[in-house]
Amino acid sequence: MDENHIALILGLWIGLALDFWLADPPWLPHPVVGFGRLIAIGERWLNKARARFLKGAFLAANFVTAVFVIVFFIQEWLANFHIGFSIAFNSVVVFYGMANKGLILEGKAVFDVLEINGLNAAQNQLSRIVGRETQRLDANQVRTAALESMSENLSDGVVAPLFFYAFLGTPGMMAYKMASTLDSMIGYKNERYDQFGKFAARLDDVLNYIPARLTVLLISVVSFNKNALKFAIQYGKCHSSPNAGYPEAALAGVLNCQFGGPNWYHGILINKPFIGSTDRQLTSHDLQATIWINIRVTLMMCVLSSFTWWLF
Repeated sequence: MDENHIALILGLWIGLALDFWLADPPWLPHPVVGFGRLIAIGERWLNKARARFLKGAFLAANFVTAVFVIVFFIQEWLANFHIGFSIAFNSVVVFYGMANKGLILEGKAVFDVLEINGLNAAQNQLSRIVGRETQRLDANQVRTAALESMSENLSDGVVAPLFFYAFLGTPGMMAYKMASTLDSMIGYKNERYDQFGKFAARLDDVLNYIPARLTVLLISVVSFNKNALKFAIQYGKCHSSPNAGYPEAALAGVLNCQFGGPNWYHGILINKPFIGSTDRQLTSHDLQATIWINIRVTLMMCVLSSFTWWLF
């Protein structure tokens, strides 16, 4: 095994340790914030007049490619020096590229605020992590939305970045984060972004196709629960996204609960299908089960990524 692979493996585990230790502190500058600012500038310049789809595709393709190339050359340049520089760089990229601890803390905060400060405060807390109108939700719907978010983001916030790290290293992980940020900012089906953000939305769908289904498998393995696969097969397509429904269905299968259903978005009621048939009250025990699933999936994905670099 050469030094580059050693640096990738060590950087992965150090980055994971940093994520568990620091999560996503607001005082620390984050590259995704920089990505967002660049996207906002590009959107203001290009999202106007004609050929909006082509302009949006140009923006997305160039931003994703530029991030990959820049990170690749930084990685190659550092490799000319001591291996410690490569390890440090990889560690920082992994720390910024995955978001498991922050995801867990956000989900836990919703449950804690609901218990301590009441429904209205929990609705406001939930609005930080979901796009639906939270003020219309009752207490159980708030819990449901938090767990749905934790399952969906386990795929695109943990498994997907680590998947691309396993096969394309730090350039792949950061390019994926740029694609994900593009989708979250311009990948909406509304008048402003329908054409301009269509390419970014489709690119995100393609990039997450395998990771979403891999997340189902990992949830099934770490929970020792065959309902994860059963629910994913039965309900995975019950979502407007071609990918998000699969990890949600897997978690619903493990918890034997019901996700999905009608929700309000920007004043419009969207009649989404239900995922699962057991309409029960969720509790803090369901949150703890979800947290442990997230941690175990993250650890297993890191093991698989390390094995990939060790093998190849």
